[in-house]
Amino acid sequence: MMPYFEKLLFLLFCLILIGECRKHRTRRRRWTGAVEPHKHGFPLSKKTQDVTKTRKVKTDHLLRVDDHDFTMRPAFAGPAIPVGVDVQVESLDSISEVDMDFTMTLYLRHYWKDERLSFPSTTNKSMTFDGRLVKKIWVPDVFFVHSKRSFIHDTTTDNIMLRVFPDGHVLYSLRVTVTAACNMDFSRFPLDSQTCSLELESYAYTDEDLMLYWKNGDESLKTDEKISLSQFLIQKFHTTSRLAFYSSTGWYNRLYINFTLRRHIFFFLLQTYFPATLMVMLSWVSFWIDRRAVPARVSLGITTVLTMSTIITGVNASMPRVSYIKAVDIYLWVSFVFVFLSVLEYAAVNYLTTVQERKERKLREKSLPCTCGMSHTRTMMLDGTYSEADANSLAGYTRTAVAPEEPEKQERMVVHLSMSSESTAAKKKGIRGLRIMQNTHAIDKYSRMIFPGAYIFFNLIYWSVYC
Repeated sequence: MMPYFEKLLFLLFCLILIGECRKHRTRRRRWTGAVEPHKHGFPLSKKTQDVTKTRKVKTDHLLRVDDHDFTMRPAFAGPAIPVGVDVQVESLDSISEVDMDFTMTLYLRHYWKDERLSFPSTTNKSMTFDGRLVKKIWVPDVFFVHSKRSFIHDTTTDNIMLRVFPDGHVLYSLRVTVTAACNMDFSRFPLDSQTCSLELESYAYTDEDLMLYWKNGDESLKTDEKISLSQFLIQKFHTTSRLAFYSSTGWYNRLYINFTLRRHIFFFLLQTYFPATLMVMLSWVSFWIDRRAVPARVSLGITTVLTMSTIITGVNASMPRVSYIKAVDIYLWVSFVFVFLSVLEYAAVNYLTTVQERKERKLREKSLPCTCGMSHTRTMMLDGTYSEADANSLAGYTRTAVAPEEPEKQERMVVHLSMSSESTAAKKKGIRGLRIMQNTHAIDKYSRMIFPGAYIFFNLIYWSVYC
């Protein structure tokens, strides 16, 4: 009885063990992606197989990434590895005069050969990967010299492409936006041209380990024909290369992307040169205004001076604080001097007019005849609007000016009409002491010709030198 019971337990244990083995096999097939047999005993068609889940086509195993140490460059301890570079400029975003830099977006491509990445292929087709594989292999450590800010675009994913060929040749491309310094010379601003350079260099590897070169010479740099800037005309792009020396580390290959920019002058003509010229011409209007109209001429002079100061301040606010004189500074400051001299001209005219009037008043007071003993004397007031013929018709009569205590009568002339017998002798002497002041001073007459002529001469010299 007991042997039969033991055989039954042993059989039950075997059944349980067989069931567990089947479950384990099923679970293993799901994990490894093995093809399960059809219910009729035939395998599924190849079209339903997901070959990307098989271990033999996995990237790490195909390129043998885990079998090599990619912290070292290819052909380590051997000759320098050549790395070709070409660039396609997508856009030139901005040029900043204040910060003296530029911002550029470009496609940077590297070409080299790493035999460690070679793989067997019957079709000789390349394989393309994204940025995830870049972190596992060796890539050139190229950086931008004199760069202030730079970043790799990551919308919607990192803009990095890696293409590996069966013989081990590698293409590494990335999309970068970089802001780099540009040493600008503003001595001819805004009639200037600027040449800027974007410099590429290996950070760690000297020319003994890595030889950086332009892959196709001048054809290695390509630009978009639609690239344009609001203030500049892009004249040309070209490439150069040379060795850079650092005293502590050695010689490095350095590549240059050079481009020349010429500034558009029309914007500055409208915003700076034309307003300054108009202010200078407006200051000349005071030469035709009556010298006795003090408020009109003073307010006009002050307005033009303040306007010129505002123009100069606005131009300098958008420029770096350089220690040399710019071309626009010469034009604006000379224009400011012309405006300021027009104010000084009226100050001189007003002063000389006052001095002359004082002298003439003293002469009239000295030449005033004595009317004592005259039997018949009459006084007639003439308004300041009298004509020369009216003044000549008063020959034979004595004339004096009104007293200075009566300002409302300063423009009048007092004429004493003498009925005495000596009036005939006074007529023969003509007009004595009658001085009709002219409204225009001699300085104003000369200024109307000297100021415009001098300013035109300055403009001829200025534009002939800087254009």
